[in-house]
Amino acid sequence: MKDLIETNPILNKLPKHLKQFMKPQNYEDYSAIDQAVWRYVMRKNVNFLSTVAHESYLKGLKQTGISVDRIPNMYGMNRILKDIGWAAVAVDGFIPPNAFMEFQAYNVLVIASDIRQLEHIEYTPAPDIIHEGAGHAPIIANPEYAEYLRRFGEIGCKAISSAKDYELYEAVRHLSIIKEAPNTPKEDIVLAEKKIEALQQNMGEPSEMALIRNLHWWTVEYGLIGTADNPKIYGAGLLSSIGESALCMTDAVEKLPYTIEAAYKDFDITKPQPQLYVTPDFAHLSLILEEFANTMSVRKGGLSGVNKLIQSETLGTIELSTGIQISGVFTDVAEDENKPIYIQATGASALAYREKELVGHGIETHSRGFGSPLGKLKGINLAIEDMSPRDLAAYNIYEEQTVTLEFEGGIKVSGEIITGKRNLQGKIILISFKNCTVTYQKSVLFKPEWGIYDMAVGKEIVSAFSGPADLNSFDLITHVPSEKTIHIKKPNELLRLEELYQQVRDYREGKNRTISRTKVLEELIENHPNDWLLPIELYELAFNGSEPKLCEKLLNRLEIIKQNRPEVGNLIDDGLEIILQEETFTEKH
Repeated sequence: MKDLIETNPILNKLPKHLKQFMKPQNYEDYSAIDQAVWRYVMRKNVNFLSTVAHESYLKGLKQTGISVDRIPNMYGMNRILKDIGWAAVAVDGFIPPNAFMEFQAYNVLVIASDIRQLEHIEYTPAPDIIHEGAGHAPIIANPEYAEYLRRFGEIGCKAISSAKDYELYEAVRHLSIIKEAPNTPKEDIVLAEKKIEALQQNMGEPSEMALIRNLHWWTVEYGLIGTADNPKIYGAGLLSSIGESALCMTDAVEKLPYTIEAAYKDFDITKPQPQLYVTPDFAHLSLILEEFANTMSVRKGGLSGVNKLIQSETLGTIELSTGIQISGVFTDVAEDENKPIYIQATGASALAYREKELVGHGIETHSRGFGSPLGKLKGINLAIEDMSPRDLAAYNIYEEQTVTLEFEGGIKVSGEIITGKRNLQGKIILISFKNCTVTYQKSVLFKPEWGIYDMAVGKEIVSAFSGPADLNSFDLITHVPSEKTIHIKKPNELLRLEELYQQVRDYREGKNRTISRTKVLEELIENHPNDWLLPIELYELAFNGSEPKLCEKLLNRLEIIKQNRPEVGNLIDDGLEIILQEETFTEKH
């Protein structure tokens, strides 16, 4: 049972290439320390966020079934999420940006199921279940925001990346893994950080994916809503970070109105953000998203769209004005007067119409690539796609006719026409030739001995986007992570500490009242003097049970830890404050 992934109707609709990123949550792998970390962060956050988070957050916590006291079981979460049309899946840390966005387009929340170590309780660069479950999930209970998230995924997964983007993604994933892994040498972390810094300084012109990722960061992750004078938090990075959720409410962080300019503001995941953007409402997010989408190649096409695909060095699609779609790895484009006149994809390519592969034009047929001229014929005002059957006959574009088609940019196609394909509107979208030669100036682009030449028909490129037109055209099950999250064998000392945490948890939940909490404290002092969270849990029990002597012992112990470890002093103080506030709240109600 351990490795099974429980499915549901929403997850069943996911394409195969996304399912490869899913993994079982393995709930039993969470230790009692993990549960205590979740409980501490959630109690502190909910306590603080009740006054500064958007009202949807606290409502959403209840609606999505996320408990303050225990890490959410995603199968239970899914049963509740389905009522708002969403689902959640577990993944291993960072996944490629396009895949992350595509999950959102299918109304699926991606949750990194690992949880941060106690040492990184305030902030971790690695995505974890506190960030994803406690940050993202509650807000999607708001319908306007949920639609923004879905639409963002739909547009974002079409954004074209650069080859350097993927290199940066791998470097960030590597850093997040080693930072969260126990016992990583400091020099390894410094080396990984320097590599990211060097990559970031040499990225060149930002890609569409880099720009839309900025929008995602400043809204979904670190967004504020309301006014600059009275903002509320809705971004998951803020909702799940004890430190930043408080810091962002101070004057130390500049508050800017959210506009499309945020797409050009980079971020650093290793540091608190010096400025944040405030949207007046969730509907405004969608307006800016559409404004940005209008700048993307998926809507603009043209020469710049093809060039972006060539620079990406990965699978992409161009759509011509007739609706025919060419998918492959684009390697070359010939241009004339700033217009593309011939495009070339190398290696496995496929043709589609309206996201459905054309019969007989998959990667088996076009295994070596696909090239085609674009634009109008020389000396003829009427484009091929606009010609009626009578016009086509007049220009000898007809079955069994041997013709030479010379395009305005200088491309010549000479051969015998076999047949053509039309779209639903009756426009010709593809012409097939035999004994065909394609030339451009002194270059031969296609030779008769290469077989049948299929020429896509279209006077211009109307769209260019990442990924294939038809998901079934290519084998997309290719994801092999460069490295997986590191799980080391736990030393006996840690295993014993986990047992002590479990005893205290069982006592609090009434499962075992026979343990001696004084003995637990004595063992902590002797064998685990640096641990600060379990003494707080013990203090809570003693305080609520009106045991002044044990309370005094624990406060003394916590004071010693603060002197020995000043870096956790604020965490201890905050933990104690929550206990006192909860007592005050109980008395008033």
